[in-house]
Amino acid sequence: MAIQKFTRTLVSAFVCGAVLATAAAENPFIGQWELTIPGGAAGWLGVEEKGGKLQANIMWGAGSVEPVTSATMKGNQLLLTRTYDIERTTAGKKRKVKHTDQISAVLHGDKMDLMLTPVPDEKGGEPPRGSGFTGHRQPPMPPAPDLSTVKFGPPINLFNGTDLTGWRLTDPKAVNGWHVEDGLLVNNPVQEEGKPHKNYGNLRTDQEFEDFNVNVTVRVGKDQNSGVYLRGIYEVQVADTYGHGVDSHNMGAVYSRITPTEAAEKPPGEWQTLDITLVNRHVTVVFNGKRIIDNKPVMGCTGGALWSDVSRPGPIYLQGDHTGITYKSLILKPVIK
Repeated sequence: MAIQKFTRTLVSAFVCGAVLATAAAENPFIGQWELTIPGGAAGWLGVEEKGGKLQANIMWGAGSVEPVTSATMKGNQLLLTRTYDIERTTAGKKRKVKHTDQISAVLHGDKMDLMLTPVPDEKGGEPPRGSGFTGHRQPPMPPAPDLSTVKFGPPINLFNGTDLTGWRLTDPKAVNGWHVEDGLLVNNPVQEEGKPHKNYGNLRTDQEFEDFNVNVTVRVGKDQNSGVYLRGIYEVQVADTYGHGVDSHNMGAVYSRITPTEAAEKPPGEWQTLDITLVNRHVTVVFNGKRIIDNKPVMGCTGGALWSDVSRPGPIYLQGDHTGITYKSLILKPVIK
C-alpha cells in the first residue's frame, strides 16, 4: 500500500508539473511587447514565468525598466499592478506619495489591447476612468553578430561645426537651447527666475539609420546629464558619474538596460569619447578607449524613446531637456548589408 500510495503521489506530482509547464509554455503573454502608452509615448513590457509564477517588467515612457508589483492571469486577461511614486504639493511643501495603476491586457494574435485604470489615492469621489492603449509583440532577438565580418560605409560627419544643418528638435514645440559656439555643439537650457518653466528640447538628425558605428566626443560638466540615442530608441547615457562605480544608469551604460563591465569616466570638464556600434540590436561601447559593453543584446527601448518599434530605422538624438552639455564631434559609419 505504501508503495502504491508513493507511486500515485509521484505520478500526480509529475502530471501536475507537466500541466504547469505546458500552461506556462502556452501562455501567449510571455515575451516582450512594444507599447504605445496613453499620450503616445513609447513603452515596453516583458513577461516571463519563474518558479510557476508570472513576473513582469515595464518601461513607462521615461525613466528605468522597473518590475511591476504583481502579474496574474484572470481568464484570458493579463492583470498587472504598477506602483510608483508621484510628487504632491501640500501647503507649499512637496512630498512623495505612492500611486497605483491597474493594467489589464488581452491579445489578438500578436497585438495587445490594454487598459490602464488608476487606483484612487483617497476614498470618495468618482471612480477613475480607464485609458486604453496598445502593444505589439517585439520581434525575436537576432543572434549576436560577428563584428569582425561587418562592413561599414564611408564616414558621415553629423555635425559640421558651423550650424545646426541636418538637425532638428524631436518636439518642434519645445524651446531650442542648442547652438554652435566656437565650432562646438552646445546646449544651454537656461531657466529665468520668476518666469514660467521652459521645456527645452532634444536634438535629432534629419537622417535615419539602421545599423552603424558612431563615434562621439563630448565634454560633461559638473552634474551635467545628456544621452546619445541610437535609432532614437536606445539611450547610451552621458552624465557626470565620475567616481560613482558601475551602474546601468552611469555614463556609457545603455540606460537601465546594460551595465558596463567597468567605470571609465573622466573627471567633469574633460573631453571623453564614446565609440558605439549597433548591429542586429546588439550594442558595443568603447568608452575612453575601454570596451565596457561587448556585443550585448538590448532587450527593448529605453526611457525617452521616440517610439517602441525596434525594427524601424531612426535618428541619432541628443538629450537636451535636462542640463547643459557640449559635443565636439559625431561621426557615423553605416553598416553595408
